[in-house]
Amino acid sequence: MALVRQTLVYDGPGGPFEGTALWDDGLGHARPGVLVLPNVLGAKEADVDKAEDLARLGYVALVADVFGQGKRTAMGDPAYSRYMDELNADRALLRDRLAVSLGTLAGLAPVDRDRLSAIGFCFGGKCVLDMARAGLPIRGGVSFHGVYDRPNLPDDAPIAAKLLLCHGWEDPLCPPDATVALAQELTERGADWQLHAYGHAGHAFTDRSRVQSKNPAITFEPKADRRSWQAMTNFLAELFA
Repeated sequence: MALVRQTLVYDGPGGPFEGTALWDDGLGHARPGVLVLPNVLGAKEADVDKAEDLARLGYVALVADVFGQGKRTAMGDPAYSRYMDELNADRALLRDRLAVSLGTLAGLAPVDRDRLSAIGFCFGGKCVLDMARAGLPIRGGVSFHGVYDRPNLPDDAPIAAKLLLCHGWEDPLCPPDATVALAQELTERGADWQLHAYGHAGHAFTDRSRVQSKNPAITFEPKADRRSWQAMTNFLAELFA
């Protein structure tokens, strides 16, 4: 196995943007591409670690940048959500930036551009859902402790992308009523969806930086982390079989 890591700077509305692609150069054939969508802080090494794990599974992974080159925050920053807030207020702009990132992934030489997918964490999970809602050309997507609020955009068309929702049942950002509302939305739009809800898990259950979190509702939970990654692995294998 010869993993390649490549930094990509690409243009788009409000760009430039900077992402990181990983793939196994020892595989000679074109393979599926997976867009990795980060949480509220933007692209970081933890997301690259996820992309590396995907590359070891035989995919080409691109850690997307939807905030803009150099626009990153940290949890200690009083305005840590400022870049996310801008996109939450303009979901059409978010959609357009997601489309650019997906196009960048599709353009990589080792990628089979007809076999694309996306995974995302927290705000990135919302991004996955918005890609499916907008009809962007992904076969499927996985949301890890995502955020479920609907964009104020036209949403009459059926959702073609298959979706896996990995959800912490005690997530304060997405309580049961929000989760049920998302299930109703996806059902009404004809989506092929599945929900894996993890007991005793809240928001950010895959985030290892939150092992020492002081908020028990927003913390790393190892069983949910392990089980959700296995669920994703099975989902992608079925998606691209």
